[in-house]
Amino acid sequence: MIIVTAFKWVPPFARGLVRELRVRWALEEAGLAYEQKLIGPEDQASADYRQWQPFGQVPAYEEDGLKLFESGAILLHIAGRGEAGDALLPADPAARARATAWLFAALNSIEPHIQNLAAIDLFYADQDWAKQRRPGAEEMVRKRLADLAAALGGKDWLEAGRFTAGDLMMATILRILRHTELVAEAGLAAYLARCKARPAFGRALAAQMAAFGEG
Repeated sequence: MIIVTAFKWVPPFARGLVRELRVRWALEEAGLAYEQKLIGPEDQASADYRQWQPFGQVPAYEEDGLKLFESGAILLHIAGRGEAGDALLPADPAARARATAWLFAALNSIEPHIQNLAAIDLFYADQDWAKQRRPGAEEMVRKRLADLAAALGGKDWLEAGRFTAGDLMMATILRILRHTELVAEAGLAAYLARCKARPAFGRALAAQMAAFGEG
């Protein structure tokens, strides 16, 4: 049995964005059943959980004695599960490598800048340093989104003419900007809508929201 950790509660602005959504979505795409393990602050601080997830975050993942942490690593593991994983990565080795590169691009080239802007807006907006920093932070996000839009071009998906783990990761990160119009202004709204229209995403999002009592 696969177990995925998730938070019992987060503030309303974070609901639908917590990173375990990425793992739920990947498992739904792969057709793999799982159980959720809801945790709170006391669990995050416990020695047992820190042995599983060293930073006390979610998601953490367990399957037949294998324990993993970090959403990107977990997605790659799921994508490596034979036929089930084919739903997330192409079988062709070259296309598979390129799709994997997009997964890492989402995590390394896009997410840090988006998270930086989101932190300014959602946690520090009333502080003077944040007001001074925000224009530069937004400019960097706009640049990276423009680069992404240029790479996508007129394609539906980032690689191999089909949805892959790279699109899954990218979509979850673009959704962090839902409090802005930056995704639409970059010409990426249709791409994001295409990702969110997938039935597996709908099931994953509903599961996360249900954990907060909003199902």
